Amino acid sequence: MNAKALLLAALLGTASAQTLVPLDSRPATHDLPARIAGLPGGHVNVPPAELLGNATRGADHAALTAWLAAQPGDAPLIVALDAFAYGGLVQSRTSPLSVDEALARLEPVRAWQQRTGGAVYAFITLPREPDAKDRARNYAVAQRMLTWARDGVFRELHVTWDDAKTGSPSPAEGARLAQDAPANVRVYPGADEVLSLLVARALAPETRTVAVEYSDPQKADAVIQYEGIPLKRSVELHALAGGFALAPAGEGADATLYVFNGGDPRRAALRVSQLLRRGPVAVADVEKVNTGNPRTWADLQTLRQTANLLSLAAWGTPGNNLGTALAHAKVQLRAAQPGTGNAQRQDELLAREFANDVTYSARVRAALRAAIPEAQLGSAAAQTTLLNLARAQFPLRIGRTYTLEDASLPWGRSFEWDFDLQPQE
Repeated sequence: MNAKALLLAALLGTASAQTLVPLDSRPATHDLPARIAGLPGGHVNVPPAELLGNATRGADHAALTAWLAAQPGDAPLIVALDAFAYGGLVQSRTSPLSVDEALARLEPVRAWQQRTGGAVYAFITLPREPDAKDRARNYAVAQRMLTWARDGVFRELHVTWDDAKTGSPSPAEGARLAQDAPANVRVYPGADEVLSLLVARALAPETRTVAVEYSDPQKADAVIQYEGIPLKRSVELHALAGGFALAPAGEGADATLYVFNGGDPRRAALRVSQLLRRGPVAVADVEKVNTGNPRTWADLQTLRQTANLLSLAAWGTPGNNLGTALAHAKVQLRAAQPGTGNAQRQDELLAREFANDVTYSARVRAALRAAIPEAQLGSAAAQTTLLNLARAQFPLRIGRTYTLEDASLPWGRSFEWDFDLQPQE
């Protein structure tokens, strides 16, 4: 086990909690859901990243099958079905497998459920255009998963569509599947955030209420980029997927989700500060894709409010951010118990979210791209440049103060980084 794996294992504790099979090896899909699952302090079983797919190769199906077969049934299984069926999200778009071959590769999941009787929370995606090579195959496999859900293989199944740009057939495909879906199936836009939402469903199954407020209410009815549906509808679907019921503002909801979708960033920071005086607040920044608004987050830091948030998300598409913020918030509402070590784990997770979604995405990435061509980001020079640029942004103060110990580009591209934060004593 490498140093990062040891650190993650120590963070997550020892008591059995959940077994996760991520979509692929990216930190947003492999590391972040496990850290959300670890907020209460229990152990989370996650396969090593090297068993999962990356940008150039799919998951090691035989090794992943053997790993799953060794997992006990006393913890729920939360699984990205694309990892088994095709090898990962990238491969789900390009795999030459037939419907029957993909279904055969999913059999280890059903075998685990039949052997253990454990609860399975699963999701499968509808691929994005124009990358999808065989949409009919992916749709047919998703249809068959509805049958598995109806037959009780899954406690819950989420069918989501990935990166629906203008003209994508995915929202219409999702709507057709939803018409025939059993009660334990949800259909909505997204991909990378879904494992975290299923973690929330499994670990915090009780319904909570959430009030939603937008920084620019007039834009909340507009169709949002990469979703193919209005922002308000995406918020509603992601809230329901995480186990929230929508509540009107000002009526004593368990939490408020503040959605930054444009407008005055300083006013937004002040409003979040006001809302925090009333109760728990999560913030999802969806104004732009793959980056947070620097001014809003700088003002929240100046106001010393970042550490008081339930969660924050600004790293991906609108759906990625909404789902991540809601999943983290849902688990933290249950996990926040005095004397359990949760306060430290929560602060560390907020620090990682800020370091990734704001420090890297809104500051370091652009400087890195200016210094090193994208095609050379796998080089030693890129690694040195990344560390120098990133370390200039630290220390980072949330509740505690954090320094950056190490950083890398695990997929050899600038979209995501991996990093090691250490709290100062």
